Amino acid sequence: MNENPQATFEQLGEYVEAQLKAKGVPGAAVGLLYGGETYSAGFGVTSVENPLPVTPETLFQIGSITKTFTCLALMRLVEQNKVDLEATVRTYLPEFKVADEAASAHAKVWHLLTHVAGWVGDLFDDTGCEADALANYVAKMADLEQLAPLGQVWSYNNASFGLAGYLIEQVTGQLYETAIQELVFEPLGLKRCFLDAGNVISFRFAVGHAVEDGTAKVLRPWPLPRYARSMGGIVTDVGDLLRYAQFQMGDGKAAAGEDAADGDVGGEEAEPVQIVQPDTLVQMHAPKLNRWGEKEQMGLAWFINDVGGTRQLSHGGGTLGQISLLCFFPEHKTALAVLTNATEGGAITDGVRRWVLEHYLGIEDKKPEPVEATEDELAEYVGFYSRPMSDFELGLLNGRLVGQMVIKQGFPSKEMPPPPPPPPSALAPCGKDRLLIVAGPNKGGTVDVIRKEDGSIGWLRAGRIHRKVR
Repeated sequence: MNENPQATFEQLGEYVEAQLKAKGVPGAAVGLLYGGETYSAGFGVTSVENPLPVTPETLFQIGSITKTFTCLALMRLVEQNKVDLEATVRTYLPEFKVADEAASAHAKVWHLLTHVAGWVGDLFDDTGCEADALANYVAKMADLEQLAPLGQVWSYNNASFGLAGYLIEQVTGQLYETAIQELVFEPLGLKRCFLDAGNVISFRFAVGHAVEDGTAKVLRPWPLPRYARSMGGIVTDVGDLLRYAQFQMGDGKAAAGEDAADGDVGGEEAEPVQIVQPDTLVQMHAPKLNRWGEKEQMGLAWFINDVGGTRQLSHGGGTLGQISLLCFFPEHKTALAVLTNATEGGAITDGVRRWVLEHYLGIEDKKPEPVEATEDELAEYVGFYSRPMSDFELGLLNGRLVGQMVIKQGFPSKEMPPPPPPPPSALAPCGKDRLLIVAGPNKGGTVDVIRKEDGSIGWLRAGRIHRKVR
């Protein structure tokens, strides 16, 4: 137990300020729930073009952290016997299809929430701002290629959560925005969670930036397309994120109503109301499958990690120049929210997480280190790996693994010209069938080698899978 959490939080602030300067990130907000008390602070500015100080109340896009909200909404519908996680998607959406008919017919609701659907998960075609945006998005999924058998290989999948949002619409008879408001925001007393830019614009909010040669440049457009709201559209502040995390660590009760958001998280609140049963939260947080080994697992929308013997549940988010992280440690009743407004923000979110683990919980989350391997051992990984948006070739050069990524289409629209290839990366084993990027883009990241049932290599995965072609 940290004996002086306030003083430690002030030291954390000094660390954050130093990291912002080192990475060229204009601003960040950090919130911590520890020992029943909330600590929060803002750092830097909201925008380099129209700078305002970031405060704990500054709104940021939280990107894919939204997926956990969408999952919670679905779980409330499960409790109401309106959705069955073991039912097929076609039970509720008979018209649903992807390119593979077997996957179309047999995909279950839980597959969507655990990233094991196997079809291409990055579909970013804007389907308009009208009420049929999600319906049109799901119709576009008909052409999505199957990269792995349904239910067998974990690969991050945005499209599945677009589909989950549309399923919510069809089951409730409401737009996703209305359903999430009634199923999650209002019951949990989350008064600073928004989906529409028209609501955000009346508050102080952050804009995204790209950092090039230490200089930050504002990125546009700011709003996400409407189809993306169920997979990454929520805009909020660290206070509401901590209130949400506190609910996730609780017994399914929340102090809803007018008094819910008036005090500090962890303090005196309105009479609690049972929002979901405790078993529902247990089900969300229980491992459904191993992402990697026994220490990296997947719950319903939540990433589960064993960090130094402590259970961590987390989800990150990334939009156009806004990178975020929410994680909590149930055994310690501790939660952390970190929001940043630049492409380099991932180094800050992870650095703050590691700092909090060490200084508040006394846990060191060790980074992977390369291990020795013979050239024959490395040769097994050599090959050409592909997915629709990009190819990755892994070869041997002077006894070292070298990888080259080629982006095949623009982002977010495939009609846009692709960017030039990034510099090559050097990789080295850091464990059985896990590679560490030791030089080049994404240095420090890991790449998983995924094998088929016969033991042969089928895929490389850095969050998303590339299928081995040759």
